[in-house]
Amino acid sequence: MARAPVRRPRRLFFVSFVESFVPFRIPSVAALLAALLLAFAAPAAAHPFGPPSTASLRADGPRVELAWRSAEDDWVALGRSLGAFEDPGSGPVSTALTGEQKLGRSAAVRAYLLARVRVAQRERVCPGRLAELRDLLAEGARFTFECPGPVSEVELTMTPLTDLNPAYRTVVSAASGKMMFTSSAGTQRVPVAGTAGGPPAAVYALGAGTLAVVLAAAGALVWRRARRGRVAA
Repeated sequence: MARAPVRRPRRLFFVSFVESFVPFRIPSVAALLAALLLAFAAPAAAHPFGPPSTASLRADGPRVELAWRSAEDDWVALGRSLGAFEDPGSGPVSTALTGEQKLGRSAAVRAYLLARVRVAQRERVCPGRLAELRDLLAEGARFTFECPGPVSEVELTMTPLTDLNPAYRTVVSAASGKMMFTSSAGTQRVPVAGTAGGPPAAVYALGAGTLAVVLAAAGALVWRRARRGRVAA
């Protein structure tokens, strides 16, 4: 009776990515850390049902800055889907570069992020730039967009990873609050407080409050003087 072929478990991509966060290049250390991760983590694949990705957005005049952050395994899944990493099933994996460096040097990864994160102002595209991909878990992917004029509201498209699994979502934090972006709500209008080219709304509110206090004090003073005049008469 022929023995059934033994299926060997497919090597995962933690080894390549773990090297990104090891301050020295010792293959055995990277392999050990990867083994520890594999002992406590699920296989390296897309995990859309965990905590959502996050993004922070701010504007200064016509410039919009945005940082998108996601989990380590999501970066691995993204790099794997775009060919940033070698397939260990088809040959050796180079250790000359860390996993993070492979992501940063991948033209496909950079093009993907610029296509999936976009900003427009009144339906006019704001050209975007993507900074060097480094320290991804802390800094994320950092974008800068130049809009035609001072920004008070933008149309933001935020759809990274949703092509891998539509359950992925991103929570965007701006001065106006937080908004959830999903595969079905990938483009939304995001108000950006205090960047319309004049003083922030908080300044107007403070000025209005101060004016109200001054008027109330003046009214009280007039009333007291009128009352004293009637008493003296």
